[in-house]
Amino acid sequence: MNDYILFMLNDPADADMAENQELWGRYINALRQSGRFDGGSSIGSGIRVSKSGTVTISSSELTGFIRVRAESAEDAKQFLTGNPLFEAGGTVEIRELPRE
Repeated sequence: MNDYILFMLNDPADADMAENQELWGRYINALRQSGRFDGGSSIGSGIRVSKSGTVTISSSELTGFIRVRAESAEDAKQFLTGNPLFEAGGTVEIRELPRE
């Protein structure tokens, strides 16, 4: 199994559905029951820092992440089912965490 991060972007067509705490609770419980859920969190605003200066990031770019174990990125897509942001028409980016 490989480790994947599901990054949730703030672009849902239905913001009320994407922010529904009851739906999130059911979704997280289903992930836990899968045995392949390794945590996650919402993400607040922050700053992006470079050698030439600091730029404030809008809190609306990236709203959260979920870490799962899957055989492939295709396999990790199954964890989008029931994700309130995804089901509300939002974008979820799936990235593998490479092993060294």
